[in-house]
Amino acid sequence: MNRTSVYSRRGLLGLFAATGGALLAGCERKQAAITAADGPAASQSPAKGANAVPMLVYRDPECGCCEVWADIARAAGYAVTVENRADMPAVKARYGVPDELASCHTAIVGAYAIEGHVPMPHVAKLLRDKPRDIRGIAVPGMPRGSPGMEMPDGSADAFEVMAFAGDGKVSQFRA
Repeated sequence: MNRTSVYSRRGLLGLFAATGGALLAGCERKQAAITAADGPAASQSPAKGANAVPMLVYRDPECGCCEVWADIARAAGYAVTVENRADMPAVKARYGVPDELASCHTAIVGAYAIEGHVPMPHVAKLLRDKPRDIRGIAVPGMPRGSPGMEMPDGSADAFEVMAFAGDGKVSQFRA
């Protein structure tokens, strides 16, 4: 047995172990995230049922946290459709998401792009206020503790929601 095949097997086993752990953690986070979505932000949610605001979520088929975020949006009252796309950079470019604000999924609601793990109160404010000078809002990267990225141990990273305009201007967006 050569050294390369040993490392390949070890790497493969490590990958399976890490993936399994992430999936298990994701299942726990999913229920906690949905429960959290029914909290204080629920009063700012769009109408449910036939009047629900449609939201299209583009996600990489390999990413699990995107589906968790979509479930949070559903619990908040949005009529969510998820579309798996292998060409996520092209999706982000189509909707004007700046590279520095990129995350794992891009949602379209109304005339706006929602990039990454944006909290539902921010989405509700965006749709309520309908600012004309921005194309969307984003949470760059995948910060621990953001909606859909909740950790079993409760750990969280600080993050900000950013607004982006068609001219490239980026600013903080507060709910």
